[in-house]
Amino acid sequence: MRGLAVGAVAAGVLAVWLWGREITRRGGDLHLREGYVVVGPVDVVLSARVLLPLALAAAVVLWGPELARRLRWPALLAAGTAGAAGWAVALAVNGGWDALAAPMATEHEYVADVGRVGDLGTFLSTYVDSVPVGSADPWVTHVSGHPPGALLAFVLLDRIGLGGPGWAAALCIAGGALAVPAVLVAVRTVADEAAARTVAPFAVLLPGAVWIATSADALFAGVTAWGVALLALAAARAPSRAGNVRALAGGLLLGGSLYLSFGLAAAGLLALTAVLVQWSRLGWSGVLRVLAVGGVGVALVVAVVTVGGYWWFDGLEVVAQRVRDGAAYADREEQSSWFLVGDLAAGALAAGPAVVAGLAGIRGRTALLPLAALAGILVSDLSGFVLGETERIWLPFVVWLLPATASLPARSHRFWLTLSALLAVAVEVTVRTPW
Repeated sequence: MRGLAVGAVAAGVLAVWLWGREITRRGGDLHLREGYVVVGPVDVVLSARVLLPLALAAAVVLWGPELARRLRWPALLAAGTAGAAGWAVALAVNGGWDALAAPMATEHEYVADVGRVGDLGTFLSTYVDSVPVGSADPWVTHVSGHPPGALLAFVLLDRIGLGGPGWAAALCIAGGALAVPAVLVAVRTVADEAAARTVAPFAVLLPGAVWIATSADALFAGVTAWGVALLALAAARAPSRAGNVRALAGGLLLGGSLYLSFGLAAAGLLALTAVLVQWSRLGWSGVLRVLAVGGVGVALVVAVVTVGGYWWFDGLEVVAQRVRDGAAYADREEQSSWFLVGDLAAGALAAGPAVVAGLAGIRGRTALLPLAALAGILVSDLSGFVLGETERIWLPFVVWLLPATASLPARSHRFWLTLSALLAVAVEVTVRTPW
């Protein structure tokens, strides 16, 4: 069953690749930089540096499952974070030691516009003025396609003395790595500790790490993941002051995520799932209490940003129009049928074979978070505004598919870990992804 599922998905990805190649052969343009599923052309770069991710992967495959079972819980969270960061970095440096910071140094990324931001109040109140394609001084591509929080994160980093592409890359990698303990905490809370310990090595060797070093979506994944995890923790305990603090903190993070990427509004499905799963223990009154306190956190962020001069729905409308006016939109809309399945194929590559195999046998409470993530992915896919690049855009949802690996039989863990690691290395070696 699991093998059939992985085989079917692999065949689907290949079919999408062949379809995409045929579209471009006939003169169509997917605007994926010569790619046919993920962004970037096939261009093999194989050097001695590839031994670094291979060695790290071998260590996790050989000793990861056993360490995950034996380490004390805090040590496991720390090891998972360090391992995920190390895996992302090890993959990225196959392209050279400067490959970590290079993606953040391009003219399309957030760092390019950091110097334009002066007074923060003026920045918020005038942000949408520079979003349209025809504006006098438009933001660079990634800034104009997001709410102001994404650029603001890098502005604040610069203002504490950590400016430039290198520190921006470090922030993104840290965000992606910190999503791992958040997911493990949530799985332990929603299901049990054994399930979380099973997931840990798979979270470290996630193929999506290719895009964690370095894309800002990795940062978005970390912020969103901890928002969900804190709400899960708040709902797992009897009503208390500490629980309210966790719920409020989770709401603040999820509120902040709304200003990192418009698509993260769908992460509300994850937050609702993490709380609603506890209704039999808390009762509806307890569930509503956690959601209300979390909602206060979200509302506080929205209120502050709105008073500052930025209204989220106006921003969404302007960005949607900018997407429609963009040079790539007409070509991509013409191929909307391809992108409907192409987006899913790219997401499947980021998730990897272990997740696909896990989803094929998923059951019980560990199924809830992955199913909520799949729902969020489908909402994004069907929206019509996400046309390509989902290998990075969907990272905040892909990390929540990882709990599905808890359903894999223990005897097969090393096999699926190996396949996931080899997929990540193969993508890194063969595709010149810009992230």
